[in-house]
Amino acid sequence: MILFKKFWICLILISMNGIAQKVQKPSFQIVPLGVKGGIDEKNLSAYLLAPLNTTDFICLDAGTIHAGIEKAIENNVFKISSEAVLKKYIKGYLISHAHLDHVAGLIINSPADSSKTIYATHSCMEMIQKHYFNGDTWANFGDEGNGYLIKKYHFQTLQPEEQTPIANTTMTVKAFPLSHVNPFESTAFLIKNENTYALYLGDTGADQIEKSNKLSLLWTEIAPLIKSKQLKGIFIEVSFHNEQADSQLFGHLTPKYLMNELHSLSELTGKDALKGFKIIITHMKPPTENFAKIKAQLKKQNDLEVQFIFPEQGKRFEL
Repeated sequence: MILFKKFWICLILISMNGIAQKVQKPSFQIVPLGVKGGIDEKNLSAYLLAPLNTTDFICLDAGTIHAGIEKAIENNVFKISSEAVLKKYIKGYLISHAHLDHVAGLIINSPADSSKTIYATHSCMEMIQKHYFNGDTWANFGDEGNGYLIKKYHFQTLQPEEQTPIANTTMTVKAFPLSHVNPFESTAFLIKNENTYALYLGDTGADQIEKSNKLSLLWTEIAPLIKSKQLKGIFIEVSFHNEQADSQLFGHLTPKYLMNELHSLSELTGKDALKGFKIIITHMKPPTENFAKIKAQLKKQNDLEVQFIFPEQGKRFEL
């Protein structure tokens, strides 16, 4: 009887160990500073991402900065002042495109910020320098461009698909072009730390609508990382519900078009590889009642059984 009990105890322990090995340990921490698209200027696209157990954050887009930091402090995510978070914790900015809802927080907070790097593709950086940090619209806090150069920010242009170190962190980034009302571009950022990755997409339309292959090429790039379980999650926008006319999408996604794209990705990874995979939904546009509709439509169409995450401003989570 004693031997029988010992046998079952050993069997249970082996099973528990097997389950534990299958659970993927998180690699990154995320603090959303802004999660919406549209008109809410205090809650626009901006996500702090850092390797777990560090405060070396990169800011993925920068629509809202100060209000988001304050919200995170209210939620006890940060134990220091908002000024200290801005100056010490945020090591740089990855800007997907130069639309105001993705850069307004960066511009407004620049006088109070510390020296760091702004990373963007050539077309995005050109717009930032030409229209914002130009000495007229706003003081030029950068180290290139027009007007008096304050040289607080280093402007670093990213070359497509070239791995670039992110200063003062252990992370690197690769940039991939996205179509956001073809021929205009946005950017996806593949962030690497050690042997794990996170993927952030700025605003993007579906290949079908944009008459583009940008997402298809991106899926081909990341499919091996999903199969090897190195990619921890994908940040991707769903701006409108399915009832929005194709002619009124303006380079954005709906639940239907997101699921179409994820099915294209699953053809490369195999359906099982996406089961439980984390998809972080960004850039939902007001009015408020649209949020519930978008969530319901995603849930209904989720035949791939991915794990949808709907981030909230100032609430930390892990990938």
